[in-house]
Order: sequence, then C-alpha cells, then structure tokens
Amino acid sequence: MLTFLPGPVLYIISLTLLIINTSLWGSLLTIGGIIKLLLPFIAVRRVLTKVMNRFMWAWATCNGGILYLISNIEWDVSGLEKLDPNGWYLLISNHVSGFDIAAQTYLLRNHIPMLKFFLKKELLYVPILGLGCWALDMPFMNRTSPAKLKKNPKLKGKDLQTTRKACERFKHTPTSIINYVEGSRFTEEKRQRQNSPYRHLLRPKASGIAFTLSAMGEQFTNLLNITLVYPETSERVLGNVMHGKINKVVIRVDVLPVPHVDANTYFNDPETRVEFQRWLNKLWLDKDQLIEDIIQQHQQQK
Repeated sequence: MLTFLPGPVLYIISLTLLIINTSLWGSLLTIGGIIKLLLPFIAVRRVLTKVMNRFMWAWATCNGGILYLISNIEWDVSGLEKLDPNGWYLLISNHVSGFDIAAQTYLLRNHIPMLKFFLKKELLYVPILGLGCWALDMPFMNRTSPAKLKKNPKLKGKDLQTTRKACERFKHTPTSIINYVEGSRFTEEKRQRQNSPYRHLLRPKASGIAFTLSAMGEQFTNLLNITLVYPETSERVLGNVMHGKINKVVIRVDVLPVPHVDANTYFNDPETRVEFQRWLNKLWLDKDQLIEDIIQQHQQQK
C-alpha cells in the first residue's frame, strides 16, 4: 500500500510500527506472566497459557499487517495442507536472517500451535523478555558444561531430567518447538570458515535436536522440515524487508515421522550419534539442492 514511498521512509514507518506492536503484546504477556506467578493453580495457568498464545498469535498477525502496508511480498508456500493446529510438532529449519522468526510465525500461525523455543536459563532473568517467554511456557534449559560434568559425574543426565520436567506441561497443550539446527544465521563468511559442504547452508548440529527428541520425542506428532528461501538475496534480509525491497519469500514444509532417540543410547554410543548425524546431513543435502532449485527457478522467471 505504501510501496510508492522511498525506502528510508518505509524503514521509519516499519520500525515504528514494529516497536508499537511488540511493546503492546509484550506488555500484555508480561502482565499475564505476573498473574501466573501470583495464581499458581494448574487450571488457571492452563487457561492463561491459551490466552498468552493468542497474544503471540495477535503479534504475528499484526506483523503480517505491517508487511502488507510497507511491502509487496509474494508468499510462495507449500505443505501447509498437511498440518494440524491441534498437533504437537518439532520444527527444524535453516536460518537466514533476523526476519525468519517473524515470517515463520506469521505464515504458520493458523496451521500449527504457536512456535516456542528452547531458551538458555539465563534469559529467564532478562526484564520483560524472560517473564514473557515464561508466560508462554517456553522451556528454559540449564545445560551443564563438560567441565562441570568432569568434576561431578553425578550431574550426568540432570539436564535431560530438568528439560523433561519443563516439557511436562506440553502434554496438555498442543505445542510446536522450533530448532535452528545450524546454531547461527547463515552468512557466506561463516560457510567458508566452516568449510561447509553445502552451497546455501551451514553445517547442521545434531546434539540440540537429539536432546529435544530424547526429552519429549514421544509427545510430537510429526517432525517438520522447513526450508526458508529469500530468492532475491540472503544478505541483510531484515533491513531490506523494512525498506520494502524484498518481493518474494519461499517456504517449503516437509512433514516427516519423528525419529526415535533414546537418551542412554545416543549420549553413550558414538555409532548411534554418527548415524543420527548422517540422517541430519542427508536432510541438509536435500535442503541445499531445494534452495538451489528455487533460486535458479526465480532467476529464470526474471
């Protein structure tokens, strides 16, 4: 609607609206978190969790409205017809930019439960952010360092027990957890530094997804392998979106069965870990070819 305006003006408008949108719903989430702290009753917390998830849905929907206002993005999405808003999902995805979360929450908001993330326990104490994430029932992880495990072997397995306990509430509320298995946003410099065998991806890390599956794999309905592509550019995507310069976003959703990961076997048997990494590498090899095909097709259509 406002794409006729200069890029810097669109940037100011989008930044202002994003701040207002995030502040509004973030404040409501914080208030909800305070109420959950003061009324620690299971029935009340479950109702509040549903309300908090609707707040996050509203945030994602408003982000879509902002994008409609400042840009002319073509959303090329496939695979949504196989999803269930009342299912339990583990999502794995490539990670291109700071815009990824906004794009994925917006496009998936009506098809699966609102996305949640495993967060470091330290983030719990960040003002507003920590309480808001806690109100949304996002699980906070307390990962024990190898040095601590070496000093105190009795701590082995405690992280998994803590995570399982944190995820118990998901048995009653449909949940989607997303894991960016590359561990970092893609850049060409990182790709070269890693000596990555992929053209458009960093090396995937198996430990995080294996930890999640061993903690709550039996709760998931499916594994969603999501491929996210900005065929015009993979550099400064968020800034380009806010300047109205991104015209196409491609998302492919592949619904897969949930791999079984036994914690005792995976974390104690090197061969099992190697086999799981091979499985993940094969997914990433196929994803890399899919991204290449999407980019080539876009260039041919120009």
